[in-house]
Amino acid sequence: MKIKQILKSPALIIPRFAKRLIFALFSLLVVIVTGELGYIAFGYTPLDALFQTVITISTVGFGEVHSFTAGEKVFTILLIFAGVGTAAYTFSILIETLFEGYLTKQLGKRKMERQIHNMEDHVILCGWGRVGNSIANQLKQGGIRFVVIDSSEERIETCKCISICGDATEEDVLLDAGIMRAKALITALHGDAENLYVTLTARSLSPDIFIVSRTGSENAVSKLRQAGADRIVNPQNLGGTKMASLALQPQVAEFLDFVMHDGSLEFRLEQIEIPHDSNLIGESLRSARIHALTGTLVLGLRHQGGEFITNPPPEAEIAQGDVLVVIGNQNQLNSLRSIAT
Repeated sequence: MKIKQILKSPALIIPRFAKRLIFALFSLLVVIVTGELGYIAFGYTPLDALFQTVITISTVGFGEVHSFTAGEKVFTILLIFAGVGTAAYTFSILIETLFEGYLTKQLGKRKMERQIHNMEDHVILCGWGRVGNSIANQLKQGGIRFVVIDSSEERIETCKCISICGDATEEDVLLDAGIMRAKALITALHGDAENLYVTLTARSLSPDIFIVSRTGSENAVSKLRQAGADRIVNPQNLGGTKMASLALQPQVAEFLDFVMHDGSLEFRLEQIEIPHDSNLIGESLRSARIHALTGTLVLGLRHQGGEFITNPPPEAEIAQGDVLVVIGNQNQLNSLRSIAT
């Protein structure tokens, strides 16, 4: 395969300056090989031929290894024209590549820092793997802004989103991610110890942030809860429950998936929080006339610090900090939000 075909191959994701560097190095290699073979043809040993080629294209000026014949002089002149230009071009591209790569990285880092600085009510996602990738996709579908933290620079480069390469257990890294302005933190690291430490650190920095923690064992649930996790998820148990639901009640399970995660579906299931200055505070579900005014259906009600009330009665009173679980289309949900605030 030709060098240009290799550089243009869709399987290779190579930056523009890296392509130029590869082409320059390949051209220099062609010149060196040509000089080597040419001098060997004139009777030089392989080592003498390589030495003569290098001092010719580098213009070091050590002199000829042997006295030149007329043919060797002509060949050397051509080699100088081709080699010196190629070597100079390769050197300049090398310097440009090192500088541009460093500069691009620094500019990208500054840009992300500005983006994070301007974020509010975002989500901090700690850990970029299969679980983290799945979480990010759901956040994107929901239109939620988020920042990814991972200690692996290689993994960070694959996430293609606003991210920080660092240890999420360190306070400075969480502060750089804007934890003081974030509304939620999801710690999806592989080990329970790491998730526990991130939870402790995050809760100490931001007492009001909502924390969701991943765990791999039931023994860690109580420790994570004591550390300050609001919700604790075991992906294995969650996956097992989902598979059982699909086997026992496939239509119900698929309907809930569509309502929760399918962005193309007209109706969605969402939660509406009641702020301290809401017009609905003190009203009952009947007097608030939520369905009549907005068209949404209230499926659940949770008082602050309490349990969920499913299919709440019309007499249920709405208080500050309550959460309404409702279903409706986007316009209906927006109408309810405007009434609630």
